Amino acid sequence: MIIETRNLTKEYNGIKALKDVSFSVKEGEIFGFLGPNGAGKTTTIKILTTLLMPTSGEVYVNGYNVVEEAKKVRESIGLVPQENVLENDLTARENLIFHGMLYNIKGRKLEDRVEKALKFADLESRADEKVRNFSGGTKRRLETVKAFLHSPKIIFLDEPSLGLDPQSRRLFWDYIEKINKEEKITIFLTTHYMDEADYLCDRVCIIDMGKILDLDTPKNLKEKFGEGEVVEITVPRARKFAEILKEKCECNIIKVDEERLKISSKHKERALAEIFKNADELGVSILDISVREPTLEDVFIHYTGKGIREGKGDFTKAVLRRFKG
Repeated sequence: MIIETRNLTKEYNGIKALKDVSFSVKEGEIFGFLGPNGAGKTTTIKILTTLLMPTSGEVYVNGYNVVEEAKKVRESIGLVPQENVLENDLTARENLIFHGMLYNIKGRKLEDRVEKALKFADLESRADEKVRNFSGGTKRRLETVKAFLHSPKIIFLDEPSLGLDPQSRRLFWDYIEKINKEEKITIFLTTHYMDEADYLCDRVCIIDMGKILDLDTPKNLKEKFGEGEVVEITVPRARKFAEILKEKCECNIIKVDEERLKISSKHKERALAEIFKNADELGVSILDISVREPTLEDVFIHYTGKGIREGKGDFTKAVLRRFKG
């Protein structure tokens, strides 16, 4: 295992942010680490990247103990933060050279790695163009190749496609897969996009309230969801309708607001019959109804009771301070 935590605990002023967290990441996989804000996700990542010391437990990254061998851990990892930290007044080539020099890569070795990175990111024709002229997607590609310039074993991607349009996101996903397969780099990914985790990750770990809730492949997680197909209904007085369905229908209420109701049921046909029967008895009109297979987001909400919320912690700033200083 290239990353392993054993009974990892972290306390802040007597409050446990992490409670005996144990998980492992296989070498060469894309590993998703998911959790709402305050779940312990950022604390875990900061410990993995040597920015924070654990209160107790053991943590190994690339075989090195994060407490006793922090320098070797840092040499083993790369980071793609949420926000681009490229120098806009430098060219793509100059940004890569500058980053390589931070890791004491020099001479011909640096030149070769820069050229390889530019080719890998499909930026050879724009190598001497200032980064300020690049689109968000192009900057993300450059930021990512910069992270593996020093040949790390693991790259931490902190919400890498945040702010990208759908087309750029999909292209970036393909790019991440390419890095993972061709460079044989383990990817540790945090994201609040469930479709991103589902598409990219070999395995996904869900954490909340400082505890690991589940860890498995996206496919197995959805199968373990075990509550059947998801029915989404648009109907007036949805909250009242949900109360009635809860009593009379073999279903699980997932989410409800004023005019939108989401349920799951192992008996789709029976559930649909009850939905239409009760709507008729109440004298309300079903404005829209759809049936689908459960998604990773359904699993996430099932475990945590909430959707992933966007929010920026101090992880990125802390990493940059440590790596540049």
